[in-house]
Amino acid sequence: MKVDKYIGQSGYTSRRKAVDLIDEKRVKVNNKIATHSTKIAEGDKVFIDDVELIAKEFVPIYIAYNKPKGIICTTEKIKNNIVDAINHPEKIYPVGRLDKDSEGLILLTNNGEAIDKIANSMFGHEKEYIVTLNLPVRTKFLEEISSGIEILGEETKPCTVNIVEGTKRLFKIILTQGLNRQIRRMCNAYDYQVIKLQRVRIMHIHLDKLKPGEWRYLTQNELAMLLDAIK
Repeated sequence: MKVDKYIGQSGYTSRRKAVDLIDEKRVKVNNKIATHSTKIAEGDKVFIDDVELIAKEFVPIYIAYNKPKGIICTTEKIKNNIVDAINHPEKIYPVGRLDKDSEGLILLTNNGEAIDKIANSMFGHEKEYIVTLNLPVRTKFLEEISSGIEILGEETKPCTVNIVEGTKRLFKIILTQGLNRQIRRMCNAYDYQVIKLQRVRIMHIHLDKLKPGEWRYLTQNELAMLLDAIK
């Protein structure tokens, strides 16, 4: 396997950050500076900053977490970061992000190779949200955002939106892309303020009864379906 994947699976850091280490010429294989094409064979020794990397046996971990408002989706050592909030004994990384003021379902894994395949909008995976507005939802608003509107200099992709039955200020929205603060910007374009934004589903994985701040491992069925969808 390539050296960046080897580092990602070693538990040292994510595969994406391993790429940065290679760019910075901090990685050596058998005492030679590694490149992005360097492959690891049995018996090879990998060094990061001249310290030998001892790879652990890789056991994939996939977690569903109900992120509370205020938790930040970063691995940086700052206050209220998501990794410290979960406090898992293994190094895990968030799959995509929810902004600090949003809450709900987010996945985390130690499998760096899977992160982009789940989070990248080019693959068209669905993410479902429930949005609470400061004012009643107008039909024209739902019709227009479902067709796509311009934010951040580009057109949003068509999406599925429906008012939550029995309510006036709540609607559900299913996206297949993830522009920066997309839902909030779409609402702001129609002079709405988002009071609450909760993600309730990623692909086939649902938030269900997971309470804020709680996490669980994916079930065998959920994991099998996920791996099949991203292979």
